[in-house]
Amino acid sequence: QVQLVESGGGLVQAGGSLRLSCAASGSIFSANAMHWYRQAPGKQRELVATITSIGSTNYADSVKGRFTISRDNAKNTLYLQMNSLKPEDTTVYYCRADWGLRRSWGQGTQVTVSS
Repeated sequence: QVQLVESGGGLVQAGGSLRLSCAASGSIFSANAMHWYRQAPGKQRELVATITSIGSTNYADSVKGRFTISRDNAKNTLYLQMNSLKPEDTTVYYCRADWGLRRSWGQGTQVTVSS
């Protein structure tokens, strides 16, 4: 099974930017979709953004216009560019890759936005 490892989280001031990366241990070329989720303590995991194998993207309303998802199949890496960050974006971010019914999750990376 392909392993996913997120990185790029950290502490940033409101209005700042971060770029999250999700590196796969194997090829993501055949992954039909890849996603970024986030989950705050005591809350359900929330879908933030999705990118398909043909590059179609979809975003949660709360991040539209601020976040951009992209994938580099040659580097087997998924990205999430986060701009104009808000304190409410503070939480753990996870990546997920789908190969049909088979899914892999990363371990998460913490993003903290200070006001």
